[in-house]
Amino acid sequence: MGRSRRTLPEELLLLALDPATGTTAQPQSLDLGLAGAQLVELALAGRIAPDGDRIAVVLPRPTGDPTLDSALELLRRRGSPVRAVHWIGGPRLGLRQTYLTHLERCGMVHAVSSQMCGVLPTTRYQATDTAVSREIRARLDSAIRTGVPPDPRTAALAALAHAIGLGKHLYPGNEGRSSRSRLRDLIRHDPMGGLVAHAVMDVQNGAAAQPRRAAPARGGAVGKQAARSPAAQPLPGQARRGGMARAGIR
Repeated sequence: MGRSRRTLPEELLLLALDPATGTTAQPQSLDLGLAGAQLVELALAGRIAPDGDRIAVVLPRPTGDPTLDSALELLRRRGSPVRAVHWIGGPRLGLRQTYLTHLERCGMVHAVSSQMCGVLPTTRYQATDTAVSREIRARLDSAIRTGVPPDPRTAALAALAHAIGLGKHLYPGNEGRSSRSRLRDLIRHDPMGGLVAHAVMDVQNGAAAQPRRAAPARGGAVGKQAARSPAAQPLPGQARRGGMARAGIR
């Protein structure tokens, strides 16, 4: 995968970055959204595909993006399709910081060190290429305003933005109510984005232990019973801190 195109996790993070404060909106749910955005990006690259409410690796070849390839390798090691809620709900220490560091390296944001309450060190991130952030936002605004079905990438971005609660940040107040409603409706335009967005919301609602619905059999017929899944377990290698600190990122 070439680096000329921004990945969906990068776009979601830029969308969540508050230009006034240098902090990220919805920080706790954003971490879930980034994990979900990785799945959608891998699906867009043809590496994974939905299998009922599970995610299956269909092409284990690396994409060329180290962070995505790490996720792809973890999925491959599972050996069988994994439920989206279990993947998204697994521990991902430092994922947000990894993407912030990458965006800083690319010159799209810059880090500003300061102190919280005059004591605790903290780091805020300011966008340096505001044109990119405006372009991302404009795609969402256009999809909401025109009602024209968006491309799969924009539809998935809208679905994830809704799932992590960015709607109230992007379209605040009573005047933004109709836009938030239309943002939610865009979830239907991309099946993978919809699957992942619902999984993100399920994790937030504590519903990861139960399937949303019966998973279709591989032949396309709906199974008579939903497959029973074991309790979510940390995926191999996810618990390593790897020097990716989360302190100071809000």
